[in-house]
Amino acid sequence: RKGQEVFAFETLPLDDKASYRLMSEGKTVAVFQLESSGMQRMLRDAKPSVFEDVIALVALYRPGPMDLIPTFCARKHGREEVEYPHPLMREVLEETYGIMVYQEQVMQVAQIVGGYSLGGADLLRRAMGKKKPEEMAQQREFFRAGAARQGIEQAKADEVFDLMEKFAGYGFNKSHAAAYALLAYHTAWLKAHCAAEFYAANMTVELDNTDKLK
Repeated sequence: RKGQEVFAFETLPLDDKASYRLMSEGKTVAVFQLESSGMQRMLRDAKPSVFEDVIALVALYRPGPMDLIPTFCARKHGREEVEYPHPLMREVLEETYGIMVYQEQVMQVAQIVGGYSLGGADLLRRAMGKKKPEEMAQQREFFRAGAARQGIEQAKADEVFDLMEKFAGYGFNKSHAAAYALLAYHTAWLKAHCAAEFYAANMTVELDNTDKLK
């Protein structure tokens, strides 16, 4: 395409304005993970501008966290104030505008607020997924104690713990979401910069599917 340059996805910049414009306009038919009508509506509202936005939107567009998409969009664009349940959580939740989206964030909050090791935080995340009352009661006491060592009162510790428990039920693995988002971004880049080849390839793949070809 460009003289003798060798094309490689690994060399594509992740700040390509044309790719984000295409996504923000919802022109994502045939773009991996982003082509459904619901995804297109979400993209037009969210208007992703950095790669971290794409990762978060991929993670949020599922039953459960989907309810948080309007809040995510409003906070991103300044229509709603970004709030953090506790100041210590800012460094963990800043990239998702104060919203807990990923399993890794649940673990980081357990580490920063509750004094868990990362290994212990992973065990907590699993326990939250199982929802065994006796185990959760023990974990809550451990979290309270860790929070108290940082001067956090029990009511606030319980509030944070309840929030973590809620999100742990449907939180997505960030590394998984990032892998999907990267493929989505690469596909969007191809559509934005190599439209003829992109359409030709997609039409070739769907040659026998008249409805999808159309």
